[in-house]
Amino acid sequence: MARIPRVPGGGTHRAGQAAFGNMCRGGGMFSPTKVWRRWHRKINVTMKRHAVATALAASSLPPLVMARGHRIGEVRELPLVVSDGAQSITKTKQAVALLKGLGAGEELDKIMSSRKVRGGVSKLRNRKYSQRKGPLVVYAEDSGLVRAFRNIPGVETACVDRLNLLKLAPGASFGRFVIWTESAFNKLNEMYGTAKSGAPLKKGYFLPRAAMENADVARIINSDEVQSVLRPKLDKPRKYAIKKNPLKNAQVMARLNPGILQKREARKRAHVKDSDEQKVVQKQKKATEASHKKVRKQSKEFYGKIMGAFDAARAKLDAEKKAAAAALLAATGGGDDEE
Repeated sequence: MARIPRVPGGGTHRAGQAAFGNMCRGGGMFSPTKVWRRWHRKINVTMKRHAVATALAASSLPPLVMARGHRIGEVRELPLVVSDGAQSITKTKQAVALLKGLGAGEELDKIMSSRKVRGGVSKLRNRKYSQRKGPLVVYAEDSGLVRAFRNIPGVETACVDRLNLLKLAPGASFGRFVIWTESAFNKLNEMYGTAKSGAPLKKGYFLPRAAMENADVARIINSDEVQSVLRPKLDKPRKYAIKKNPLKNAQVMARLNPGILQKREARKRAHVKDSDEQKVVQKQKKATEASHKKVRKQSKEFYGKIMGAFDAARAKLDAEKKAAAAALLAATGGGDDEE
């Protein structure tokens, strides 16, 4: 840390502070991005045209537009086409009145309520606020329309000759709410053609062809022609439950030891006062104590008999020893007391 470059000079707090390093305040970033990085990728022109055509088609389907978050409950129809008189609007007040008259008032309210302050350092980089995307107004000729709509939050404008995929599908999510002028909408056939003809303004371009003429897959599968050649439905494979440890799972242990749960409940009720289980336990306890007393009494009697027999046998043995000693003394002729 002592070898980090310092701010030169003096006379201020900044002088002498560590700087210039990527870990210092006010320093540069580590491994900064370079201008020669390959930022862009080449995409085929036909692929980009297909993407724009797909985004335009998605903007005419209410489910996709609603799924993207637009509020079009009061809009009469999609695609929404207005007369060319809208291209000559020059006042923002008139533009707002037009949008509300078309049923986009709820959409404008959603945009205003979504405005919020970003978090982080991006507030210092000219993007302090963030808000949702609103309708896109597509025109053929600008007679003041762009100036009128440019100050309405969330509303964007685009020329039909220069349609931008980033505006038609912001965030790579198609289904944007698009408002067309009549001349712009009529010009689409010249630019992209129809399903039966090519595009006059684009050499060698044809709209992507649908892979299926009938998109009702469920109807195709359930048709008699398909069902007649299919094999019968197979049973689902048997699913084996995950093995559980009986020492850790009480229910598994209960299945391995039938009746254990009932025994546990009986043991619990045995501690409840005046319950049937407690009466049974008390009766068994009394019977056990009586049997123990009887055994102890019999043990004492048996012990007394054994000890009596032992004492009698010991007395008899002592008498026999004395008799044998007397007979031996008589046989030797007796002797003095010392001998």
